Amino acid sequence: MAKLDETLTMLKELTDAKGIPGNEREPREVMKKYIEPYANEITTDGLGSLIAKKVGDANGPKIMVAGHLDEIGFMVTKIDDKGFIRFQTVGGWWSQVMLSQRVTIVTSKGDITGVIGSKPPHILSAEARKKPIEIKDMFIDIGASSREQVLEWGVKPGDMVVPYFDFTVMNNEKMLLAKAWDNRIGCAIAIDVLKGLKGVSHPNIVYGVGTIQEEVGLRGARTSAAQIEPDIGFGVDVGIAGDTPGVTEKEALSKLGEGPQIILYDASMVSHKGLRDFVTGIADELNIPYQFDSVPGGGTDSGAIHLTANGVPSLSITIATRYIHSHAAILHRDDYENAVKLITEVIKRLDRETVNRITFE
Repeated sequence: MAKLDETLTMLKELTDAKGIPGNEREPREVMKKYIEPYANEITTDGLGSLIAKKVGDANGPKIMVAGHLDEIGFMVTKIDDKGFIRFQTVGGWWSQVMLSQRVTIVTSKGDITGVIGSKPPHILSAEARKKPIEIKDMFIDIGASSREQVLEWGVKPGDMVVPYFDFTVMNNEKMLLAKAWDNRIGCAIAIDVLKGLKGVSHPNIVYGVGTIQEEVGLRGARTSAAQIEPDIGFGVDVGIAGDTPGVTEKEALSKLGEGPQIILYDASMVSHKGLRDFVTGIADELNIPYQFDSVPGGGTDSGAIHLTANGVPSLSITIATRYIHSHAAILHRDDYENAVKLITEVIKRLDRETVNRITFE
């Protein structure tokens, strides 16, 4: 594998960290380590979202840049007599990307490797073979021979189960393959935006936030935004890539490497027109590439942020990513770096007067 530079090392640590909704401690510690040098103060909300505050002008508007710490995964619910583990999905899984995949069960006695299993096709009827196996018929096999052995090894109901995958730089070194891009890339953007403002005067207070439990209902964005009371909100997340075989332009427009996505509309929010126009105006002025997209299903942390208190103008800026909500996804490093550059440049211009103007556009 190519030698990892500083950015790739951070991305590897963030994506390799294990943290499903409700179990975000490990990615939170990684994010804290990387964002701390650029923040005046680090706190958490009552549920565990990380809030890093950087003050430019203490009387300026509050700008929230939020990526979520959690990744989709599973939770142990039951151990049967023969030592097979039943589980609950945590976050949205499609059954077809799960079977035969390796997973890590995080127990109080350490990590245990398992694989997701089901009945083999050789003994299914021809009719059953044509249908995808339902998630309720899957189980996790950790090589145990009895329930007692599983318990002895430290596995118990409630333990988190995480997809197993190592961060990989592909042959085209701009293409990065990893688990949990959804949404450790958003956490990385929040870190690098604060880094980009180090030693730079900016007319506001910036909050780089790692929210919890986004994949089960934007929960940490709601609690952290209630604590911050922002004037402007940016949800940074992954978006759908439309550049793989079989995807039509009607379904998804974006291509890897052609800039961050400006989300016009999703199931959680209609993007704020004044803020959207301001952001794209700056991108045009500085020749930063971007792509428009709209996603009829799904949402991002912006969906919760924009409904905070009496309303917060918000925009989702996302990174087109292939194969999200599976064990391994691909994104393009240039899109990440252009998202950081765009958000940093926007923040430098968000003074009180500009924010007031945007709010009423």
